[in-house]
Amino acid sequence: MPELRTELGDFSSIICFKAVITGMEDALGEKATAIALTTAGRARGKKLAKDLGLVGTSISLDETAAKLKQALGKEGTRLCIVHKIVAEDETIKVYTTETVCSAGEPLNSPRKCTFTMGAVWGAIEQLMGKRLKGVHTESVLRGGTHDVFEFTPLG
Repeated sequence: MPELRTELGDFSSIICFKAVITGMEDALGEKATAIALTTAGRARGKKLAKDLGLVGTSISLDETAAKLKQALGKEGTRLCIVHKIVAEDETIKVYTTETVCSAGEPLNSPRKCTFTMGAVWGAIEQLMGKRLKGVHTESVLRGGTHDVFEFTPLG
């Protein structure tokens, strides 16, 4: 894919992205902003899954983690680092670090990953072929080693 901007390239700063988030929170409120950002992230994740050829495949969760790490990590868009994806019963857990949502936040910040979790969520839904419920269960801001997103089937 060609660069989106000829001189500045495809990336902007976390500082600007975080300003978008806090500006939206000021204008819309925290809850409405979280819903909007999570929904936007899910749309991004669904498109990413299609672009990576994950839709309708039966690749392993390890292979999925590797593809997402490449697409979202240092070699990709730098949204986050996906370390691993594990299945526990019907729950899929995705372990991430360096999420754009947690970047620059003080220790014990109540900030949740919204856009980042949404992007992973959309991709996992496409891989699994079903609607999922997503929850940010562990945070590097509150003593966790990873930002962990848990996904369970709806209904």
